[in-house]
Amino acid sequence: MTRLSAATLASLPAAIRRPAYDRSALRPGIVHLGLGAFARGHLAEYTEDALEKRFGAWGIVGASLQRPDQRDRLKPQDGLYTLLKLAPAGPELRVIGSVLDVLVAPEGPSALLARIASPETRIVSLTVTEKGYCHDPATGRLRADHPDILHDLENPEAPRSAVGILVAGLRLRRAEGRGPFTVLCCDNLPSNGHVLRGLVRDFAALTDDGLAAWIEAEGAFPATMVDRIVPATTEADIAEVAKLIGLDDAAPVIGEPFRQWAIEDVFADGRPDWHEVGAQMVSEVAPFEFMKLRMLNGAHSSLAYLGYLAGHETVAEASGDPVFARFLAGLWDEIIPTVPAPQGVVLADYARALLARFQNPAIRHRTWQIAMDGSQKLPQRLLGTIRERLKAGGGIDHLALGVAAWMRYVTGTDEKGDAIDVRDPLAAELKRRADAAGRNPEALSTSLLGIEAIFGTDLPGEERFTKPVAAHLAALSDKGAKATAAHLG
Repeated sequence: MTRLSAATLASLPAAIRRPAYDRSALRPGIVHLGLGAFARGHLAEYTEDALEKRFGAWGIVGASLQRPDQRDRLKPQDGLYTLLKLAPAGPELRVIGSVLDVLVAPEGPSALLARIASPETRIVSLTVTEKGYCHDPATGRLRADHPDILHDLENPEAPRSAVGILVAGLRLRRAEGRGPFTVLCCDNLPSNGHVLRGLVRDFAALTDDGLAAWIEAEGAFPATMVDRIVPATTEADIAEVAKLIGLDDAAPVIGEPFRQWAIEDVFADGRPDWHEVGAQMVSEVAPFEFMKLRMLNGAHSSLAYLGYLAGHETVAEASGDPVFARFLAGLWDEIIPTVPAPQGVVLADYARALLARFQNPAIRHRTWQIAMDGSQKLPQRLLGTIRERLKAGGGIDHLALGVAAWMRYVTGTDEKGDAIDVRDPLAAELKRRADAAGRNPEALSTSLLGIEAIFGTDLPGEERFTKPVAAHLAALSDKGAKATAAHLG
């Protein structure tokens, strides 16, 4: 079958939407670090919409920080790919044209830095996941001892971390007498713009106090809240897209119809007209970010661990199970009192909408995928909520079960005795502690709670937290995830 590309675009079926602007005239204005499925299903589609609304020099150059896979898939397609939105009523297809090129940082760090430092580049955006920021999630500060940070300090011309790349690009801009680009974080980090500003400033200060002061004074780091469920693309998805569009597409993106993007409207050198195509440009992102992080992401993680242990491959399967649907309702009852409602939002309605999104049978969002990197996610998604509930004297039974399910998951063996592929920056440490604890749930919970980078120094000494976690972990080990969740009612 013929490959999707600029040359074959005209052969698409008439019903399939494609770029409605002169793509040959499009110039890059955005460099995006970490051009994975989410960025291509969110930032790139919003930018596509903005280009169709009002054409401007806002093409995207993606950058892969580790592997060439994305470049190798998109290059033969001239950057084009299909976005397949899976609605319960049926699929919606669209070819996205806003991505112009993909660079691979390890293969050509100088080329990436030149593109970032170019006068054309006005925004550098990121989706590198929580672990890509080389920081301590408990404090939000840069880990100066992180291997990638140490490498970048010793090799400033060939950085490999996102923070190192940003600082190298900003250093070049300053040396050439130009202002900074806007740094736009699109990852699920609390106060992501503020945190990233601090990480970039801290890294810069390790080598150049003047650069750090310039970044602090002139840099723009808008906070954002992003939301769209974008599952990992499977071979079956690729085959389905090929059947629907009549062309081979090696890089399709699968997503739900829903999307949301709240952005603090603070930019150093302009931006696309995202506000005209559904993005919410606001003075304060925190209420939207906080709501999403606790209610969506916290529920997602809790459901992923419980659902995976119970044998559910996808979020739709797990949330469609009446036991886990009731668990989610109870979890949201514990979370909602800790969430200030953004203007115009009724949190109970938001929770009902989340459940409907989770239960969309057309979306195959794998529980295993969401379960990745739990050591980085728990502090933001669950532990902050738990601290507030404890301070207010509220119950945490459902929240504690989410934490216990993570503990049971990272033992590396499921309820059938099969191995779990635990993907986590602390995977080796988690395995060491789980192996040492053996089949003793109390020993396991005590050991894992001792990881200060995850639980801090307060929670391990708080019996109102440690007791229910240990009890739930014992029940998970003895009865399984479904029976344990059912017992909560």
